[in-house]
Amino acid sequence: MTSRRMPYGRLTPLALAIGLAMTPIAQAGARDVRLGQGESDFGGKGLMQTPSARMAPLGNFAFSASRTAPYRRYNLFFQPTEWLEAGFRYVEVENRQYLAATRDRNNLDKGIDIKLRLREESRYWPQVAVGARDMGGTGLFGAEYLVASKRWHDVDFTLGIGWGYLGNQEDFTNPLTHLDDRFERRTGFSPGDDGGDLNLDSLFSGRAAVFGGIEYQTPWDPLILQVELEGNDYQHEPQRNHQNQDSRLNVGARYRLTDGIELKAGWQRGDTAMVGVSFSTNLATLSQAKRDPQPMPARDAPAEHTGDWQALSQELDGNAGIAVRRLRQSGNTVTIEGEPSRYRSLADSEQRAGRLLHNHLDGDVETFRFRWQERGLELRESVHERDALVAATHSADDVPLHRHGLYAHGAFQPAEGDILYESDPRGFSYNLEPVLEQNFGGPDGYLYRLSANLDSEYRLGANSWLSATLTYTVDDNLDKYRYIGPSDLPRVRTHIGDYLAETDLGISNLQYTHTTRLSNDWYAMGYGGLLETMYAGAGGELLYRPFNSDVAIGVDMNWVRQRDFDQRFEMRDYSTWTGHLTGYWQTDFEDVLAKVSIGRYLAGDIGMTFDVSREFDSGVRLGGWATFTDAGDDFGEGSFDKGIYVSLPFDAFFVRSTRQRAQLAWRPLTRDGGAQLARRTTLYDLTEERQMGRYWEDYDDAMR
Repeated sequence: MTSRRMPYGRLTPLALAIGLAMTPIAQAGARDVRLGQGESDFGGKGLMQTPSARMAPLGNFAFSASRTAPYRRYNLFFQPTEWLEAGFRYVEVENRQYLAATRDRNNLDKGIDIKLRLREESRYWPQVAVGARDMGGTGLFGAEYLVASKRWHDVDFTLGIGWGYLGNQEDFTNPLTHLDDRFERRTGFSPGDDGGDLNLDSLFSGRAAVFGGIEYQTPWDPLILQVELEGNDYQHEPQRNHQNQDSRLNVGARYRLTDGIELKAGWQRGDTAMVGVSFSTNLATLSQAKRDPQPMPARDAPAEHTGDWQALSQELDGNAGIAVRRLRQSGNTVTIEGEPSRYRSLADSEQRAGRLLHNHLDGDVETFRFRWQERGLELRESVHERDALVAATHSADDVPLHRHGLYAHGAFQPAEGDILYESDPRGFSYNLEPVLEQNFGGPDGYLYRLSANLDSEYRLGANSWLSATLTYTVDDNLDKYRYIGPSDLPRVRTHIGDYLAETDLGISNLQYTHTTRLSNDWYAMGYGGLLETMYAGAGGELLYRPFNSDVAIGVDMNWVRQRDFDQRFEMRDYSTWTGHLTGYWQTDFEDVLAKVSIGRYLAGDIGMTFDVSREFDSGVRLGGWATFTDAGDDFGEGSFDKGIYVSLPFDAFFVRSTRQRAQLAWRPLTRDGGAQLARRTTLYDLTEERQMGRYWEDYDDAMR
């Protein structure tokens, strides 16, 4: 799985979007209403050139592309909450050259957008939103707006005020100048600037204009028609790229091919055609019908133990998804020590395992204890009264009774009792997977490497393992790799293209890892070897994570040395210490996980990383990060490190349950400032089951 800190992702946004849109998944709660749900030319909900106040359903993910000469726009937008829309885009300018490119190619601009809903639509009042386009970059297409939308039967009306790129018509004097003179003039981007900073002084300043439009749902369900009034006059285009505009009115249409694919076309500026396509899905409701083994029916308890503990262990693994480490009996209690191996929900595993245990154990056993571990770390224990669990499997009316006979805790006492079964933790495993690494947006154009990864692991014990990843390049276009961004910092990341292009066969990872639990709430991990594609070294991590607490804190420290480009065992001269103190807070606000890391980065710069993410009920996690360090002007273009990521559970796509995940990350630029070590494993991820999370909701679902 690719770390989100690596500058190349394993999937392109387009490949991810098409895959999600075409996947036959169940999307519970999908809306039939399509008015106001189209992607604008700039991405995000809107008409064509203008935004609307509409929001997508919670968890919506959309990739769209459009062309209105001389601009091609590629947009990726998310709906992480019901009131927030965010996304990013690339704008390719066909008649302007990318000055940093070594070959003749079109200029490419990057931008980030955000839109906030201020009030929901009611019977008499419109929906109102405020937003900003092209934030934190060059600001070539920067704009802000206040917009309202109201639906009436088959028509959706939108009216707004735009500033910046949306306000160039200057229909009236900026009303905010009555509050402060600073709103009179808009600060632009200077060619010598690095870009990337949030130019807050420009917000809602400069020219202002009216924009709006109408969408009409035709009697033919797939077709929606649009009329739009623009606020831009195309006489203040970036890079002196002024365009003719015969009319402020644009007309267009959206045609839905499937629930996830839509085509659009229009006539803009009175003389220019527009065409586009969008792919969308809902990350919050991704699911797949399962063909897992059915839970075993609970039979009458045997007069005495069946005694075939090997068979019971295999059934617990195959049917309940528990990789059993030990089975113990102490009096009338049987304890199962093991790791979750299949189901995302521990409640599902426990419910299935309870039936199997009941069928194998005599009637004197009254209590089942599930002692959950991960990589040998004891995380939590669930305690079930046998009679209540079995009764609940026969009748939904007995589920509340079982809840009274169930509790969980995270304070472990030394294990007691006779060992009925014990497995050997040692063993070898491997998997072969295709990997697509890509970079889009740099002067060299789209770069990719398609490779085959042989990922293997030898488990030396419950707490120790040796991992290795061998990468073979199947196909690439890295011969086009030329550009290395200017940097006044040590080149800790900007040589990434050399690592990918130097060899067809490389060792991406070869490391030894050991974990230990120091006490009930303290965990530790040490590791060493070839830690990632670019660095080798050794390090350790310490984590304090109380059971079912919303707060955790960890610290890691690493000494690393830069690897040679051929990804074998030779090293370059550069070495450094890097490490961070990290606080984790699982908030009650929109299920948001907030992380703040303070420390020293690979280039020796010191600063902070802010990471905010949300996990939906589907298991998909959507998040973003920003890193600010003392690199200052030495950082170069972009000014600070930032990006977004999506973590996808394979369980949402496969017909068999699995706990595996894949991750897609996007960052606008690869720079040396704010660069973190791409560690293969973190203690916070390993100790995920310390948090109860949705356990009780999952438990009720499992008992139905």
